Amino acid sequence: MSEKIKISDAFSNGKAFIGFLTAGDPTIEKTVEYVLAMEEAGCDIIEIGIPFSDPVAEGPVIQEANLRALKNNTNTDDVFEAVRQIREKSDIPLVFLTYINPVFYYGYDEFFKKCRKLNICGIISPDLPYDEKDEILDVTNRYGIDIISLIAPTSKERIQMIASEASGFIYVVSSLGVTGMRSEIRTDLRSIISDIKEVTDVPTAVGFGINTPEQAENIAKIADGIIVGSAIVNIIAEHGENAREPLIDYVKSMKDAIL
Repeated sequence: MSEKIKISDAFSNGKAFIGFLTAGDPTIEKTVEYVLAMEEAGCDIIEIGIPFSDPVAEGPVIQEANLRALKNNTNTDDVFEAVRQIREKSDIPLVFLTYINPVFYYGYDEFFKKCRKLNICGIISPDLPYDEKDEILDVTNRYGIDIISLIAPTSKERIQMIASEASGFIYVVSSLGVTGMRSEIRTDLRSIISDIKEVTDVPTAVGFGINTPEQAENIAKIADGIIVGSAIVNIIAEHGENAREPLIDYVKSMKDAIL
């Protein structure tokens, strides 16, 4: 096995910018190109979405990206192939965002074995509740893959229970509801992050709704990183196979805001 890439590396030089895109939108070849472009522009971690027909936690922008990728017949093996090509040129920490159904059908052991071989650092599964993560925990531990915990605005006791067992980074959900760009984030993130910091040193990254440099700058004052998905996917939807330069410009503007 090659030397393991660690998520913690992304947080070792200040605030981390985490970008998301959906694999296969518009093509697998462009996914490889766009991941490398986002790294060039300043991304510290990149989440790669595995397309799924029923992404219940996603808003319209990412739902439509999933549908475009599936229309292109993008499957899980195609996504692994994209990662293999990315790994020929990059050692940026990569995380899969996937609903648990595609992983179950692929086979847990086979899926996470390939993740380890290709140096995928972690997995985010929006439909795998904290109470059911034991379903994959033995396998992820065997291959050294972090299960990224999501913490939504909820009771303090549950926040601290989830945080105390977290690894990689903690995905702090900024707002209730589905993903998507928001003009205003009203959640008391400072309080949630304070509760998390009482029980763990695992870095916190805030996502859901962040899309402007001003939002990024404000949230980076209280969190260890920010996560942007829909705004990036929207650029890809708008520019298709010509999204490289707009992506670089956008990621640079967001990264500069949190330095």
